Amino acid sequence: MYSQPYLQPYKGISTRHQCPSCDTKNTFTYYLDGNTNEIIHPKVGRCERESKCGYHYTPKQFFIDNPARNDTKYLSSQNSTPMIKKVIPPQPMDVIPFKYVMESASYKSDFVRFLCEFMTIEQMTFIGDNYALGATKTKEVIFWQIDTQGKVRTGKIMQYNPSTGKRIKHESGAIDWVHNKLKYGGSLPQNFNLKQCFFGEHLLKIYPDYDIAIVESEKTAIIASAIMPNIIWLAAGNLNGLSVEKCSVLAGRNVVLYPDLGAFEKWSEKASEIRKSCNCRITVSKLLEKIATPEAKEKGFDIADYLINQHCSKPQPVPQIQSRFTIPLQNMIDHNNSLLILIDKLQLEEISAE
Repeated sequence: MYSQPYLQPYKGISTRHQCPSCDTKNTFTYYLDGNTNEIIHPKVGRCERESKCGYHYTPKQFFIDNPARNDTKYLSSQNSTPMIKKVIPPQPMDVIPFKYVMESASYKSDFVRFLCEFMTIEQMTFIGDNYALGATKTKEVIFWQIDTQGKVRTGKIMQYNPSTGKRIKHESGAIDWVHNKLKYGGSLPQNFNLKQCFFGEHLLKIYPDYDIAIVESEKTAIIASAIMPNIIWLAAGNLNGLSVEKCSVLAGRNVVLYPDLGAFEKWSEKASEIRKSCNCRITVSKLLEKIATPEAKEKGFDIADYLINQHCSKPQPVPQIQSRFTIPLQNMIDHNNSLLILIDKLQLEEISAE
């Protein structure tokens, strides 16, 4: 039976390659043959730098361009009548115990250190109250994905330069995930079924009357929320992180998308899909497109770059926040008051006490 080609799953930096178009290392994903699981061709794949490169050479186009390969099974499968297949029930979504959010709660990351260069104590406290930022022992920040039911989907682990606020790439890449680390450590099953949600999604329940803004990166959502706190700022995670499935939680809400420079057309198309499928009022902001210089467009700036320049202040110390708890949770909340919001507003008392 013929199996369709598929993009190589991420299993570490060795599964990401040098792009044949922009020559950037560790950004290119091969398409693999569905039957042999081998790469189809070194140039058949997709570059992750969609706004700056955009290279995407599909298997179908490759076989059209190279008829000598004579892969008629693949070509014919694209236009043939689909076979009737047995419907397999979807695997239930898995979640991460909330205790990991509590254990990681901390301002002691290089990302927060960068924020302290231009934010006030009040702004830092507001961020902590709302987004449950965590930190690793090596000062990486953890951006937790918590849904409207208070369920923890995963956490994105990233390292930032504390002086510039830019991401730092290391041997294993620029991004890691909590669910992957827990799987490797044996705390989660190897077949953990991840379904991502918006970063900040839990705030939809806490602030039911607020309008919503969606950006690409978690960093941008954090900075924008500190400066414009009367709006819920969500992050899609990346250019392709905006999906109809994720937006199902936005029913009945007013939503404005703020795509990075170079992504306006793609997010406008996605907004049309969301508008048809989700009962929400959604628009796409042209703000960056109007004010950006050619240099800014070339670098793919986002709204955070402008907000930082306009709202810079003197460095601030990391706030010390007191907790009303007297149980062991006290020490965790002392480092990050976000847990008070999450426990009180999302009714997580029983979970947090375990």
